[in-house]
Amino acid sequence: MARITVEDCLSQIGNENRFSLIHLAVERVKQHRKNAPFLVKCKNKEIVATLREIAAGLVSFSTIKNFTPTKEDSPAQEETSGPTTQKGDDPKEQAFL
Repeated sequence: MARITVEDCLSQIGNENRFSLIHLAVERVKQHRKNAPFLVKCKNKEIVATLREIAAGLVSFSTIKNFTPTKEDSPAQEETSGPTTQKGDDPKEQAFL
């Protein structure tokens, strides 16, 4: 497979600002880490796959919000009311032991 270049990505997003490209790529990588599916098949790391998605025109600033994972795809978050402590965790208790 051909190498992906920054110029390919910049021409797809219609902006010559590399800083904007970085913001778009970071947002997409964060989506991948929350179990959003990859839109291109490759065996590269997630950042390379993300740049391939951008270069292919599949991801842009106007479409980035459409790729958020559904709640059933995202890992379950356990809700806790606070930190749990056990006997002996308190330094004041340990001083008396």
